Amino acid sequence: MRFFKRDKTADSPPVGEEASSAATEVSAVRSEQQANPDASDASPPPPPPQREGLIARLRRGLGRTRSTLSDGLGQLFLGKKTLDGDLLDELETRLLMADVGIETTGRVIEGLIQRVKRRDLSDANALYRALQEELISVLGPSKSAFDLPRDQGTRVVLMVGVNGAGKTTTIGKLAKQYQAEGRKVMLAAGDTFRAAAVEQLQVWGERNQVPVVAQSTGSDAASVIFDALQSARARQMDVLIADTAGRLHVKSNLMEELRKIVRVMQKIDASAPHEVLLVLDGATGQNGLAQAKHFLDAVGVTGVVLTKLDGTAKGGIVFAVSGQLGLPIRFIGIGEGVDDLRAFEPTDFVAALFESNE
Repeated sequence: MRFFKRDKTADSPPVGEEASSAATEVSAVRSEQQANPDASDASPPPPPPQREGLIARLRRGLGRTRSTLSDGLGQLFLGKKTLDGDLLDELETRLLMADVGIETTGRVIEGLIQRVKRRDLSDANALYRALQEELISVLGPSKSAFDLPRDQGTRVVLMVGVNGAGKTTTIGKLAKQYQAEGRKVMLAAGDTFRAAAVEQLQVWGERNQVPVVAQSTGSDAASVIFDALQSARARQMDVLIADTAGRLHVKSNLMEELRKIVRVMQKIDASAPHEVLLVLDGATGQNGLAQAKHFLDAVGVTGVVLTKLDGTAKGGIVFAVSGQLGLPIRFIGIGEGVDDLRAFEPTDFVAALFESNE
């Protein structure tokens, strides 16, 4: 009886250049600022929503993945009294369609097969519950909390990712969170390649009342971040968040630029950067896995931020990145608001995929 077919020759599809209109992004930020003139006030942000509210919002954002995976499984398991190869083959197909990835799907299916052999699963309902447990297990690397130590000098967070993933917006939201914790934050406009990227980051800086170190478009990015780190240390800033360019990530010149930025920072602080966060668009699917591999090889990514989980996101990429690369998912973006960047919790994420809409 055939439960699972391995195919280790399949590769992730090539990734094209992720482009976005910088002018549109800047306009969007300013429009939101005009609509909410009090957004830049120094008052603390409102408290985060309760767990149920967060899961409900995640459920809506993961609608595309839910319809492929868990909603379809409900019909698949309906009335099933026994477990057989056809059922597991169909489950395999649905995991692949949800962008969980070949390697990670194989790991999940193999775990379920072993449970069947041990007679841990007696019916389809037990398999449904076991599937959720296996998926939570895949997200094991994401259980470690993202925490920058205090009282250890300026901590540097280097942000990387392709254009259009939401990197600059994520920086603004992250800066706001650190401010709410009582930390002094500075931003470095290291994306000197994309038109208006510097201006966009400056808008976020003005909005959050955070200093921004910047030079003109076309300047040397490593020089900008070098100056920013010197300034941050001199002013005893707690956190420096550095933006970087995101044009076609498979181009060797971009990866070399990122390596140069790291080398230059380490002339000031040998331990910098203290975190390297890769920002991935939740709608890119398996392309996001290819992006993660390139950036991981270039600058040693320490965690992932998955953005735009509020529309047509392909949420299965969370399992592929965590399962295949062992990278923790640090944050997820569930909306456009400044407080819509949330720490990732594996159990809540899987719950959002499988819990009833009622």
